[in-house]
Amino acid sequence: MTQPAAIRPTGQEPPPDSRFEVEPSSRWVRVELGGAIIADSKRVLLLREHGQLPVYCFPMADVRMELLTPAATRAPALHGEASFWSVRVGQRVVTDAAWAYLEPGTALRQIAGHVAFAWDLMDHWYEEAEEVFAHPRDPYARVDALASIRQVRVVVDGITVADSNRSYLLFETGAPTRYYVPPADVRMELLTPTEAHTRCPYKGLASYWSVQTGERIHENLAWSYADPIPECPKIRGLIAFFNEKVDLFVDGELQERPATKWRTRRIV
Repeated sequence: MTQPAAIRPTGQEPPPDSRFEVEPSSRWVRVELGGAIIADSKRVLLLREHGQLPVYCFPMADVRMELLTPAATRAPALHGEASFWSVRVGQRVVTDAAWAYLEPGTALRQIAGHVAFAWDLMDHWYEEAEEVFAHPRDPYARVDALASIRQVRVVVDGITVADSNRSYLLFETGAPTRYYVPPADVRMELLTPTEAHTRCPYKGLASYWSVQTGERIHENLAWSYADPIPECPKIRGLIAFFNEKVDLFVDGELQERPATKWRTRRIV
C-alpha cells in the first residue's frame, strides 16, 4: 500500500526537515472502486510532502462516507494522528484504504475534514475526463525530452549494449537524467522482452526488457514507451537503461550511478 504523505511506521522518528504544502486544485477528481464512484470533487486539496508523492485530499462532503467503516489502524504522524477506514463496495472490502487527520496540527490544518485514499488500492482515478495512473500529477514537476548529439554508451558486465550519438535526454523534476536510445543503436539480440509494466502519469505505460550478458541475466534493466501520452511524444519507441545498474558513458565520461529507489527496487 502506498504510504500516505506525512505518515511514518510506528516507532520510526520522522525526519526533522519534512516540509508540507497544501494547496487547492482546480481539477475535477474522481475515485472508482468496484464500479462505484466513491469520491467525486471539484474542490480537492493537493498535499505535497518533501520526498513523497503528492496526495489528493477530498472534502468529506464529496466522499460516499456510508461506504467507509472506521478501522482500528492508527498511525503517528508529524502533525497529529492519522485514522483509517476500510472501504466496502458490495461484497468487496478493502482494508485501510482511506485515511485522514481528524485533529491535524497547525501545519496540516487545511486538510481537517478531508479524506485521502491509498492510490494503489483503488481501481481507477480520473482527472477531468482522463484516467490518470500511478499518482497525482504534481503541478510543479516538469518533463523535458531533448534531442542530443552526445555520445551515449551503455555497458553491462563489460559488454557494450548500446552506443549512440542520437539519443533523447529526458529531464524530469526530482529524477536522474534518463538517456533514451534508438533501438537501431542497441544490441537488441541481448535484450529479451518481459511481462513487466509500470505506469507514469507524465509518460504513460512502460514495457521492460531483460539484458543477458553471457550466462548472467539482468532482469528488467531497460524500458521503453511504445505509445507515450501526448504530452511526451519524443521518446516513443526509444529504449532507456537504469543508470543505477549499468555503466553509463556520456561523451566518454563514466556517469555516477544515482542513488534512487530504482537501485534496489524490483520491477514486476
